[in-house]
Amino acid sequence: MRSTLARIALALLAAVVLPAISSAEILKITVDDTIQPVSEEYIARAIDEAERRHDQAILMVMNTPGGLVESTREIIEKITNSSIPIIIYVTPTGSRAASAGFFILESADIAAMAPGTNTGAAHPVILSGGNMDDVMKQKMENDAAALMRSVAARRGRNVEVAESTVRQSKSFTEQEALTQHLIDYVAKNEDDLFRQIEGKSFKRFNGEEVTLHLVGDAVVPFGMTVKEQILNHLMDPNVAFILLAIGALALYAEFNHPGAVVPGTVGVVFILVAAFALNLLPTRFAALVLIIGAFALFAAEAKFASHGVLTVGGIALLTLGGLLLVDAPIPQMRVHLVTALAVSIPLGAITAFLMSIALRARRNKLVSGSQGMIGEVGVAKTALSPHGKVFVHGEIWDAVSACEVDPGQSVVVRRVDGLVLQVEPLTAANLSPLSAIR
Repeated sequence: MRSTLARIALALLAAVVLPAISSAEILKITVDDTIQPVSEEYIARAIDEAERRHDQAILMVMNTPGGLVESTREIIEKITNSSIPIIIYVTPTGSRAASAGFFILESADIAAMAPGTNTGAAHPVILSGGNMDDVMKQKMENDAAALMRSVAARRGRNVEVAESTVRQSKSFTEQEALTQHLIDYVAKNEDDLFRQIEGKSFKRFNGEEVTLHLVGDAVVPFGMTVKEQILNHLMDPNVAFILLAIGALALYAEFNHPGAVVPGTVGVVFILVAAFALNLLPTRFAALVLIIGAFALFAAEAKFASHGVLTVGGIALLTLGGLLLVDAPIPQMRVHLVTALAVSIPLGAITAFLMSIALRARRNKLVSGSQGMIGEVGVAKTALSPHGKVFVHGEIWDAVSACEVDPGQSVVVRRVDGLVLQVEPLTAANLSPLSAIR
């Protein structure tokens, strides 16, 4: 009886513990964007989750033009230290693992590509737009080449050819990469890849021999969190530039209409969100000076009326500031020319227009209160010698005149002293256009 109970207890224990030890599942993550801090966080979180679940393997489906060096290094470190085997699969047809993507591909336990894909072109791109001396260029190249050699050698791949993608910017199709022993498999889909891997051993980064049996295992997608999705969109430099420009325009509208509240709130929120995104990107802060200078020229246009010269200069500065705002190693992580022009031209026109309206309003003659009476034309109700009554602006006022005024004679107001108007007879000589209109 006791032995029977013991067997039942062991069976129950196995039923509880064994699923926790191995879920016999494959965690699938998708990297279909540039390599930057958000993708780094996403990949790291997926690896941690797979380790917590004790998954069989991690399948990383990748399509990337490249990205930031620091994020790439962090991802490689996470992959090589993972206790779960990681399979990186470049798919679908037409995809690529270029630049930083090639580094990550070579760091995988198993590297695979779909037909019609390519990889390589991993030469480091110099940032900051300045002229870098040959020694510094060589240092950057050697550093990237050393990383490539280290990763490729430990994975048992062709070190010499892998290094050529860094030093000579070579690229390879999937068949060329397979022939050159840069990848392990070419597979038309995931099932085909799992069938090719089935029962074959490979050496992990720590030297351990591992054999995977993935055919028939469940593939569980692992997506980004809402926060990561939002940040991923904000990491697009074009979005960050648009938010920055709209925020600046909204703040300008608030300054011209104090107390409106809504434009000011929108402006602060947009600028802070843009600043957060730019803080994660390789931003040239000198470009912000160009953007501020552009708004200064827009304001000057309204004040000095240069017939569009200052506005054109502002648009040029804003466009240039947008293009130089993000100093990224690949074009996909920079502000596009179309975006810079699409923002700069309308923004320049709107800003200059609003500024001109504001300045014109400040220059207009005051037409309310006692000061608004100056220049008004009225009619003498009594003789002014020098005191009397005049009818001005729909009201009868006490008035005084330096010369005789007959009843019914037209007068023009020249000064207001309390409730007494100082007037003079209206003549062709003192008739102003404004008085004539009134």
